[in-house]
Amino acid sequence: MGKRERLEVIFDILCAVRDAGNSLGPTRLLYASNLSPKMFKEYTEEMVVKGFLAEDEVVVKKRAKKQFQLTTKGFQFLEKYQEIISVIEEFGL
Repeated sequence: MGKRERLEVIFDILCAVRDAGNSLGPTRLLYASNLSPKMFKEYTEEMVVKGFLAEDEVVVKKRAKKQFQLTTKGFQFLEKYQEIISVIEEFGL
């Protein structure tokens, strides 16, 4: 498999969060995204700034842990991206 395009990486990250019940810690998301730590940081920071992901801290066993959640905009991106992929596949492109 070749290098993933930028939109595919974004799609994969958002899907990983969605598929984990819309709450996923950075370490698990890093592994799921299959990116280097540097690239992972760049992508997640951009998605937070652009409003696709929200970054919150939750307390687990008296320790604050960072978690990512999809925003409404993130869910909308997934929906639109899947529609585009369906059209591409339908036309055999």
